Amino acid sequence: MKKRHEQKLIILSIGLMIAFSIPISLLFNSERKLLGYPMILIYIFALWLISIIISFVIIKKYDE
Repeated sequence: MKKRHEQKLIILSIGLMIAFSIPISLLFNSERKLLGYPMILIYIFALWLISIIISFVIIKKYDE
């Protein structure tokens, strides 16, 4: 894998650390529910799924 693709994964991980930090996560800690689930759970699992998809695309597309 080339250096720039490794850098993309590092940027993704730094962005995830910021997104999963307590102050940002608590923005979604409300009484609202979506499909019966609290918004904080939707936020955490959606962010997790999106990060897996982005990582997969970076690794599959640029794996040399």
